[in-house]
Amino acid sequence: MPIVEIQSLNDPALQVYAHLTEAQLRNRLHPTQGLFIAESPKVIRVALNAGYEPLSLLCEARHIDGDAKDIIDRIGDVPVYTGERAMLASLTGYTLTRGVLCAMRRKTLPSLESICRQAHRLVVIHGVTDTTNIGAIFRSAAALGIDGVLLTHDSCDPLNRRAVRVSMGSVFLLPWTWLEEPLAALHTYGFRTVAMALTENSTTLDDACLLQEPKLAIIMGTEGDGLPMQAIANSDYVVRIPMAHGVDSLNVAAASAVAFWQLRYTK
Repeated sequence: MPIVEIQSLNDPALQVYAHLTEAQLRNRLHPTQGLFIAESPKVIRVALNAGYEPLSLLCEARHIDGDAKDIIDRIGDVPVYTGERAMLASLTGYTLTRGVLCAMRRKTLPSLESICRQAHRLVVIHGVTDTTNIGAIFRSAAALGIDGVLLTHDSCDPLNRRAVRVSMGSVFLLPWTWLEEPLAALHTYGFRTVAMALTENSTTLDDACLLQEPKLAIIMGTEGDGLPMQAIANSDYVVRIPMAHGVDSLNVAAASAVAFWQLRYTK
């Protein structure tokens, strides 16, 4: 593998780490050319194990024979750009987590049909724009038995650098795609929809009838405004998590973990 010591922060080969916005990395006009940044050795290993293609590595010099050694040995002829910690922070605008970044190529997203075919539990992320919440929802989904993730287009990109890092690589473990069709389209694949919302007629999460459903799509909305009224009105179930001590609700990431555990498929 070529180890390249950085001589200039303006090197065009480094623009993926310094000058490209998340929107440019995603490249909506040409999705097959889209990129993303994986941060930290652990997350990079998960991405490699999931079959994502590395294009280059940015690594603090001290990690070449340390935390990143097994990754460098694994990626073959992929260039490894290196420098001291302060230099790399100056390049990227932030201090690298565990001193390693990897630019990787995006995969073609699976179809809605392929995700739904064998799934029993899905989460629909509806209008959630906070990258930390996206990453946390993916991590809980992977850990607690969710089979796939669907996102409305007004949600944050799961391959945003921070979302990937917060998920600890869980975004690479579950199939996900953008939801191009109305929520009602999930009925075509045998799913009943569950809107997580605080309404006067919502049922509680521990309602026994929910666990009897073989296929559930759990719809999680953004904090503050919550789910749109149309999404709530068109759902098969409207569900709330019982609260104590006058607390009205949980953070969407925490609420998703509770919902995933309670509604997990057990048959």
